Amino acid sequence: MKDSKVIKNIAEAVALSGLKSGMTVSFHHHLRNGDYVLNMVMEQIANAGIKDLTVNASSLFDIHAPIIDHIKNGVVTTIQTDYMSAKIGKAISSGVMQNPVQFRTHGGRPGDIESGKTPIDVAFIAAPSADCMGNCSGKIGKSACGSLGYAYPDAMNAKKVIVITDNLAPYPLLGWSISETYVDHVVVVDEIGDINGIVSGTTKITRDPVGLVMAQRAAQVIKNSGLLKDGFSFQTGAGGASLAAAKFLKDIMLKENIKGSFGLGGITGYMVDMLEAGCFEALLDVQCFDLKAVESIRNNPRHCEISASHYASPYAPSAVVDSLDVVILGATEVDTDFNVNVHTNSNGYIMGGSGGHSDTAAGAKLAMIIAPLFRARLPIVTDRVNTISTPGRDIDVLVTQAGIAVNPKNAELAARLKDAGLPVVDIHELKEIAERTTGKPQPIAKGDRAVANVIYRDGTIIDTIYNVPNAGGIL
Repeated sequence: MKDSKVIKNIAEAVALSGLKSGMTVSFHHHLRNGDYVLNMVMEQIANAGIKDLTVNASSLFDIHAPIIDHIKNGVVTTIQTDYMSAKIGKAISSGVMQNPVQFRTHGGRPGDIESGKTPIDVAFIAAPSADCMGNCSGKIGKSACGSLGYAYPDAMNAKKVIVITDNLAPYPLLGWSISETYVDHVVVVDEIGDINGIVSGTTKITRDPVGLVMAQRAAQVIKNSGLLKDGFSFQTGAGGASLAAAKFLKDIMLKENIKGSFGLGGITGYMVDMLEAGCFEALLDVQCFDLKAVESIRNNPRHCEISASHYASPYAPSAVVDSLDVVILGATEVDTDFNVNVHTNSNGYIMGGSGGHSDTAAGAKLAMIIAPLFRARLPIVTDRVNTISTPGRDIDVLVTQAGIAVNPKNAELAARLKDAGLPVVDIHELKEIAERTTGKPQPIAKGDRAVANVIYRDGTIIDTIYNVPNAGGIL
């Protein structure tokens, strides 16, 4: 038996891994915009003269912008990811990379890794704590990020696994997330990231009157859907209006003494509040969105870590999204067929990705979009979204400040909401209301070169993103 798997640095880890040009490396994103590991690893890979790599990263953030230079220098030639922030997205939209990005979902990614469709040669796991044999956890340590759910498929399926930590704990590390049985080497560094970068977007309840109106309506939609009863399950995002809707929902559940079964997904402190108030029996956590959630998963046994496959894989015998009652989601655009765009902005630049959007929409009994009728004088509702991230067949309701549109497929829900006195309107009417305020926007210009493919959770390509013409000056 080995006395230790600890090696001296990342450069040695790259050498010992057998990584060669043309292979695939992977990273997870639980440190989000505070992650240092991807950049440190890619710098050593470039120094070793390795090129033509595929980077399979569960998500990419602005902090990872140095990957743009690695693309330009030929170190990285393909990216597989579920989400990409605007800084890297603009570079990709300008055509900086020859091969189109492969956008998957948080459920599709682990499914494709496990099936061998997207094999990983070397996985680099950023671990806030690890012992000398590679047992590792995100729950403790100075860089604690909580759940490591998106790293599970990487660790369990890669040919080589390197754990990188800034807290080497005594063996055995108790309460590990990923066990030593999957780990080849351990590297100790000074810092794997900045925990303040874990916080996603706002993660604060909106104070905007328009957002509060939408949030109250969203809570009323759930109340009158017929789903809000004992055993209720729920997921919401980290945006201000979504969090406000969770707060209003909590008030309803406490007032009516409704005991839900579980809250799901990327967990925020507001979901922790609902757990502690008795609204749910458990939280099932694939990713912590803030530090209150990190503290909760460390201390509360009813706050449970789950893998990405357990969360949303369509290839697993079952996944939690298949048992989900209601999910609240956001949108950049929604069209009159209820297709949703969360990949590109109003100018056609990549600035996001599905993440778990289409996974939860497909699995939930009620998939709700909360979005203002217009942003920056551009209407949200359009004839056809610029990019289909989630197909309209999976969306049930659009909640705006001007009314609630229900997908015609769900006539029973529309009748329930009308009977409750909620302002149900046709989605075409919402489009007309918006355009009376903003005018009808001109179609955005699209280039002739595919820069990304949007891959639905079942592996089919549901849309292609093209370059933005004359975008070369943005880099």
